[in-house]
Amino acid sequence: MFCIYGGLFFLLFCRFFYIQSTGEVLGHNLQAEAANKYARETILTAERGRILDRNDNVIAEDTLSYRLIAVVRESATTDPENPRHVVDARETARILKQYIGWDEEKIYAQLTKDGDPPPYQVEFGSAGRNISHDVKEAIEEHRLPGIIFVSEKKRYYPNGSFAAHLIGYAAKDEQKDGTFKTVGRMGLEKTYNEELTGEDGKIVYDSDVFGYLLANSEKTIQPAKDGSDVYLTLDKTIQNFVEDAMNRVDEQYNPESMVAVVANPKTGEILAMTERPTFDPDTRIGLDTNWLNDVVEEVLEPGSTMKIFTLAAAVDSGNWHPNATFQSGSYTLYDRTIRDHNSVGWGNITYLKGFQHSSNTAMAHMLNIMGSETYLEYVNRFGFGQKTGINLPNEATGTILTKNPIDRVTTTYGQGSTVTPIQLIQAMTAIANDGKMMQPYVVDKIVDSNTGEVTYNQEPVVKGEPISAETAKQVREVLASTVTSEDGTAKRYAIEGYEVAGKTGTAQIPKEQGTGYYWGNHQYIYSFLGMVPADDPQLIMYVAVKRPQMSNSISGAEPVSQIFNSVMENSLKYLNINPDNTVEAQMVAVPNAIEQNAETLQLQLSNDGLTPIIIGEGGTVIDQYPKADTPLLKGSIVFLKTEGAVTLPSFTGWSLRNMLVYKTMSNVPIEIVGEGYVYNQSASANTIIVDSSPIVVKLRTPKESYTVQELPVEEEPLPQD
Repeated sequence: MFCIYGGLFFLLFCRFFYIQSTGEVLGHNLQAEAANKYARETILTAERGRILDRNDNVIAEDTLSYRLIAVVRESATTDPENPRHVVDARETARILKQYIGWDEEKIYAQLTKDGDPPPYQVEFGSAGRNISHDVKEAIEEHRLPGIIFVSEKKRYYPNGSFAAHLIGYAAKDEQKDGTFKTVGRMGLEKTYNEELTGEDGKIVYDSDVFGYLLANSEKTIQPAKDGSDVYLTLDKTIQNFVEDAMNRVDEQYNPESMVAVVANPKTGEILAMTERPTFDPDTRIGLDTNWLNDVVEEVLEPGSTMKIFTLAAAVDSGNWHPNATFQSGSYTLYDRTIRDHNSVGWGNITYLKGFQHSSNTAMAHMLNIMGSETYLEYVNRFGFGQKTGINLPNEATGTILTKNPIDRVTTTYGQGSTVTPIQLIQAMTAIANDGKMMQPYVVDKIVDSNTGEVTYNQEPVVKGEPISAETAKQVREVLASTVTSEDGTAKRYAIEGYEVAGKTGTAQIPKEQGTGYYWGNHQYIYSFLGMVPADDPQLIMYVAVKRPQMSNSISGAEPVSQIFNSVMENSLKYLNINPDNTVEAQMVAVPNAIEQNAETLQLQLSNDGLTPIIIGEGGTVIDQYPKADTPLLKGSIVFLKTEGAVTLPSFTGWSLRNMLVYKTMSNVPIEIVGEGYVYNQSASANTIIVDSSPIVVKLRTPKESYTVQELPVEEEPLPQD
């Protein structure tokens, strides 16, 4: 027995010695196995970069949403009085169907599905993701056992269908490892997906069997790198003017489609761009009608707006004779006859009156005078038939027909040849900008959100000088006469207090199959390409409305002018451009607060009529918003960031923009619900932030506020104005 046990002990000793010296058992490395068992890795999710307008207003950003999870394993419940799993699957399915996009039977099947082993919890696919805070609260009110929510990031578009085809949208794509990643699917979100996408970080540490951090163990942190911020040339206010006008016309006339673009002719910056039909990038409702950005990706026959550039070619080449006369009505070339839009013309009239009447035959005679080769050279100089180079994808070029003599004639008045709206905008900058043609652009700069470094900066680009400054001035004067003259076709586009210069267009629509054009009541594309003020244009705008539904008694210019006049008048006053009876607002320049004492600045800013908000415990200011020397209206908020714990202010009455600035500077996990102005916050003012629990701030528009608020019965009514 001694020998047997002694031998076994010796063998055991040898085995221990072998394991200790080699660190392997049956080919498994024990050290690696132990590291795998106790090592933990937590992902630090990077935020996708924001898309902002020229004034730092957020157009797209990441925000908190919720994912719905149902715990279905009975073992999750340790206290029968407080169940932690789904107890009644049928009742749970009945209630959940009211809030997610699955029917009751599908939810019930998910809650009761089998497995080996049975699942601990189940989810509900895309129907259970991106749940808003309001829906989450509504579900929680039912107190359903086993139903829990996990917060996650969601792409949020606070302005609804604002420039939707330009901005596009981003959505979560499931990766091979089962995780989800936000990816741009359309528009700028897709074009600049690489720049907007951040890099996730991670925390690596050793834990015990329960997953808790071991004492004295080291942890390695690789910080997440958020995506870059893309700043656009869009102006949110002007864009909203356009969206509102388009909505009104869309509702009143129900056209087949519409496009509108506003630009700064001095720089080529696009200030607004939209189209109809449109869609909501949050829900994608309406996206099935059209995926294309029609301003850039679609071509159309420009109609009489093309006469602007025929006129410019004649003036610049010395072939414009405004007081010479021609016989209007019809013009015959070989076997083809073209006619004026009223079929009979206006008799023997001057070329100036011919242009004011928008005579097609006037353009044909002008082409004959200047010659086809000269005309086509100017068409090329203005960039037609070529890409503008705007920083947007899939730009179309259009086609300028030159093969047959009749094609060159019809091109002079915008029929046959095709262009894009963005080409018309680019060409119009030469007329408005004293001959210098500016390349349009919509992305102003890209900023690394982690370092503040500008990684891309777009400067204005002169694409060429197709005409002289003197020619541009003459063309503007003639275009202004189409609005002011009794013979002008653009009288409807006059704006009180401003001189408008521009040209109307009525383009026939070619048939999809075969040859020829559609005929009939309002079977046209009605458009206007104009600029204001005529002597020194600060804004140019193109509007096109296709097939509006209206009676014969209404002119096709009616829906177009409703958009143009409304947008231009509001935008000019908003930009303070040559307005009548201007009242100068009281402005205050923001001082440089960096490295200054916050409390001292607080008193100074208050005395200047501004509202200072300190983020932190006070003391030395390490960041500020807005930056130094920014002019602000009295009453505006100035944010001063200092070190230390953050104490919440009262957000009541704050705008969405101020909330977004505060959220960014404070790094407080704030979930913003709604639009307009704050009326409720989940954590009261003067609360010191000590954890990462999200704080919900609810906003509503002034209209909503007016609708829901009522005077208390015991109070006297407010005095009337």
